[in-house]
Amino acid sequence: MDSNLFSRRRAERFAQLLDEANGGRRHHVRSRADDQLTALVAVGRRLAVAPPAVEVDPEFRTGLRAMLLATAEREGIGAPAAPAEPSSRRSADAGRSRLLPAVTARRARARGAILVGVAAGAVALSGISAASENAVPGDALYGMKRSTERAQLALASSDVSRGQLFLDFARTRLAEAAALRGDEDGFSAVLDDMDADTRQGVRLLTTAAAQRSDPAALDAINSFLTGQRRAVGGLLDDAGRADRERTRRSLALLDAARKRSDALRAAIACGLPAPAGSDALGPAPASCPGER
Repeated sequence: MDSNLFSRRRAERFAQLLDEANGGRRHHVRSRADDQLTALVAVGRRLAVAPPAVEVDPEFRTGLRAMLLATAEREGIGAPAAPAEPSSRRSADAGRSRLLPAVTARRARARGAILVGVAAGAVALSGISAASENAVPGDALYGMKRSTERAQLALASSDVSRGQLFLDFARTRLAEAAALRGDEDGFSAVLDDMDADTRQGVRLLTTAAAQRSDPAALDAINSFLTGQRRAVGGLLDDAGRADRERTRRSLALLDAARKRSDALRAAIACGLPAPAGSDALGPAPASCPGER
């Protein structure tokens, strides 16, 4: 599917949901992206009730304004109306012309809705991210922090972008785990979430690499694994027995992800077709001819 078309439809649907949440007319439709977009709508509603005491960076405001103006120009919002058709042609197309005003109005509203959605999403993510950046499980803003992450995933335009986001979230969970050392239950729960984010990110990126026969997505995995393994290993220092055992499971996952990435890179290099089998880490490639 055309990713630009899909992103546009998702933006239009987000604007509809945001309008409905603010008391607007219900559209009585549903899309496959609704479950993801609902999280972003919730962030917008919570911002309206209790906006974070965070100043938006002037550079962000300038960039957002430029983005909205560019979108308005591309979508034709504010452009002068097209010249009227000659009377002879209007007579020939009388039936069709009666429909044009309604269609044009709907398209104009949809285009305006896209701008509203983009602006609301950008401002919401900026403010919430700044306010909840250092929140950990148990903090008042932690729920908003996780909602912001889900919103970022909903706005991502490709599986590669989503895969990279999941790896970023795994880094964030690692920082939270470091802050929760000594809290056995909290520490273990955050590492569970970290491992889940790692699997999702690796699976999306290895799948993209296999489908495209292009190892570029694997570079993001290897870069993540190099720093992440070193940082996770640091959790073993002065850790209790339970925390050390739990940390070793996360290290084993990172080692398995590195083996999968390296095996897939080798398979792409020797021209093997995309693997048919897959698991939690994505495609499971066969060995190249001549390898043991």
